[in-house]
Amino acid sequence: MATKPVVPPKPNLPVAPKTPDDGGALVVERTTQRVEPPRMYQVVMLNDDFTPMEFVIEVLQHFFGKSREAATQIMLKIHLDGKGVCGVYSHEIAETKVALVMDAAHGAGHPLQAVTEPVE
Repeated sequence: MATKPVVPPKPNLPVAPKTPDDGGALVVERTTQRVEPPRMYQVVMLNDDFTPMEFVIEVLQHFFGKSREAATQIMLKIHLDGKGVCGVYSHEIAETKVALVMDAAHGAGHPLQAVTEPVE
């Protein structure tokens, strides 16, 4: 008793009707998929009356890679406006930055607060 060879099934591709001038070529249309970019979040530091300005500058330099001048400008904005944007990141990175800032502030005994906000 001989066994029949296994023949893989033919793919179910759409086939254009054959015309005499196309030589029997198969044309499959490619559809492009649109991928949305990830939603971005900004890390916002909130002002308080107890955290030293120098500590805020050091946090901005260490965790956000800001220069001394840029960190000073952001610190002044936080001080004068009540809050200031430290950077814009994807959700996971923004949450990690907030956690790092909060841990550093807590470790130093300061009540500094940071939050994430979606970028509109």
